[in-house]
Amino acid sequence: MKRLLSLSLLVVSLLFSYCKKGGSTGNTDTPPTNLTVNAVVSTDNSGNVSFTASASNAVSYEYDFGNGNYQTVANGTVTYKYPVSGTYTVNVVAKSAGGQSISKSIQITVTVVLSLVWSEEFNAGGAPDPSKWGYDIGAGGWGNNELEYYTNRLDNAVVSGGTLKIIAQKESYSGSAYTSARILSKDKFSFKYGKIEVLAKLPAGGGTWPAIWMLGNNLTTAGWPACGEIDIMEHIGNQLNKIYGTLHHPGHSGSNGDGTTVMIPNVTTTFHKYAMEWNSNTITLSVDDVPFYTFANKASLPFNQNFFIILNVAMGGNFGGTIDPAFTSAAMEIDYVRVYQ
Repeated sequence: MKRLLSLSLLVVSLLFSYCKKGGSTGNTDTPPTNLTVNAVVSTDNSGNVSFTASASNAVSYEYDFGNGNYQTVANGTVTYKYPVSGTYTVNVVAKSAGGQSISKSIQITVTVVLSLVWSEEFNAGGAPDPSKWGYDIGAGGWGNNELEYYTNRLDNAVVSGGTLKIIAQKESYSGSAYTSARILSKDKFSFKYGKIEVLAKLPAGGGTWPAIWMLGNNLTTAGWPACGEIDIMEHIGNQLNKIYGTLHHPGHSGSNGDGTTVMIPNVTTTFHKYAMEWNSNTITLSVDDVPFYTFANKASLPFNQNFFIILNVAMGGNFGGTIDPAFTSAAMEIDYVRVYQ
């Protein structure tokens, strides 16, 4: 019995020793060392930056470009194009085959100069250029209980003296008490990311509702608000000089849109520049080059596709409110529309 017990203890001892030795030799991963990171910023103001990272025992490199974008590469070399100027802190994590890591950060300054890619200067008199603009035509409230009938007549949209006039009028027309125009670049021009500027003077009068805005190209297939909507500028004649900037998307449509307002003097008597700068991370709205709202964009939102441009003046409705009984006519006057990328 004693011999059997001694033999059992010997087996257990040998097993423990084997397991201990196996555990001590199972992890042969060597952590990375000597991480170096270099960056070469392009001198052509394109935003391109070439990165090179290297480390001993590393099999992959994770780049955090400092603006919410990330990329993993095997050889440590990558070129990234920054969409906007700025100073960025770039962090690189080098990883071994077993997942051990070492990291290093560097700071870079990037200058990005946008180029004009499309413009409408409204220099040719008559109807808006049909190669650039189409029309939404009709009444029915347009989802907002508006009271105008949109036409394609020169009475409601005409280019003269170097500006486009979108004219809302009090008149009986096809069952509506007001007429106006809503022109759009759908199926003629759209863009993804960049900057749009519109120099405009807004109509006066209670009930007027001018807008400079954009919708996603997939409007027909996805519907609204899944297509996304960017309201660069909206103004309500009953709230003089208050400029609205709003983004609509699923869960944030109608009065639940993301945005804010800013007070700008003399919007109905002076031209002001209404602009939107847009990339994969942010959408920034501004008036006269002064930002007043920045929205955090991300891949799950509809603001990462081509959008087309809309210019219109509505009358009344849920947002425009009560129309002044003395109203007869007013125009939104637009000097230019320019798109940069």
